[in-house]
Amino acid sequence: MMKLYGLGPTRSLRALWALQELDADFEFVPVNLLGGENRHPDFLRLNPAGKVPVLVDGDLVLTESAAIVFYLAEKYGTRGLMPADLSERAQAYRWSLFAVTELEQPLWRISKHSFLYPEDKRLPEDIPLAREDFAAMATVLERHMDGRTFIVGDRISVADCVTAYVIDWANEVGLIDGCPNLKAYLERMYARPKAPPRIADALASLEATE
Repeated sequence: MMKLYGLGPTRSLRALWALQELDADFEFVPVNLLGGENRHPDFLRLNPAGKVPVLVDGDLVLTESAAIVFYLAEKYGTRGLMPADLSERAQAYRWSLFAVTELEQPLWRISKHSFLYPEDKRLPEDIPLAREDFAAMATVLERHMDGRTFIVGDRISVADCVTAYVIDWANEVGLIDGCPNLKAYLERMYARPKAPPRIADALASLEATE
């Protein structure tokens, strides 16, 4: 049985989404980041970077949330998460990479300079710049989603599993209030019966167990 090492509300939710959409058989193994379990030698043997998620499938150990989503879609190729048409598949790769480079990176900058970095290393002046960078790229996706239900094609794909999490993250920090298409997309995606928890819900569940 596959094992997914992770912790909500991290990018583990991307991999969880793909696993659930694909009806895959897996075990979720929680990793207590605040408790330092990700720095334990046993975990570092899985991912020397000390980050989640990590997927273990037999002898395969795979890190990076988007890569895990791509792998799962290929493994369960008949279940439709990876477009069969080459041009649609190329677009799925395109928008997935757009999400993790153009959209996600400004959000990381905001988080790092808001609370992740030690206070003496934070650069508060970088936060408004990061917000501007995100807004510019979110406008690109906002226009793309005009009249669309999914990012690529007429059904959920890897691009949605990768991107919806980022849009939810942006929503948490008030960055898509002026993007009605992205707001509607976010609600539509998380209304799916196999969607993972929203970031806020995953965080609340985590805090309730501490």
